[in-house]
Amino acid sequence: MIYVHQGVGDALAVLFKRYQRLVFSVAMKVLRDLGEAEDLTQSAFMQIYRTATVFDPSRGSAKVWILKHAYHLSLNRRRHLAIRQFYSSEEISEMNELTPLLEPGEMTYPEKRHLVEQTMSTLNEPQKRVLEMAFFDGLTLKEIADKTGETPGNIRHHYYRGIDKLRAQLAHPADERAPAARREAANAEA
Repeated sequence: MIYVHQGVGDALAVLFKRYQRLVFSVAMKVLRDLGEAEDLTQSAFMQIYRTATVFDPSRGSAKVWILKHAYHLSLNRRRHLAIRQFYSSEEISEMNELTPLLEPGEMTYPEKRHLVEQTMSTLNEPQKRVLEMAFFDGLTLKEIADKTGETPGNIRHHYYRGIDKLRAQLAHPADERAPAARREAANAEA
């Protein structure tokens, strides 16, 4: 660790070679996902590189310090994925209900695009802004609240009201919406 702190070129590579399996196994046990565990292993070593100046050999070995980083990063990542419902089966089943609207044989790309634009235009400005920041920028509701200066409660309100409104708009059967969307898309292209 001292060599990493001093900037010796191969020091991080030596640490990685020595402890990467251990870090990966900790990440795998916590996350239970191969891709996430691999990503976290790399992130852990990057954080170790950035925070090497904080390492104090009198408080424990480098191995224990590295494992502590891996464990905490894994827990934080698992919490992050759980909050965003990354593995939520309920969300997947809801998407399956809406996919007939977006299947390739039923609507063309301009029709889909027009439908999304039309549906988004039914939202009020705060709802639209919050949903765009959450889905397109990947921000959490707390991050949106910090960025906009609004209370987390208001942001949560805008988010869930916007989601409910979008679901209601997209829940109409495709046969009711598709002819109107096709006409409007054809007019927009002309």
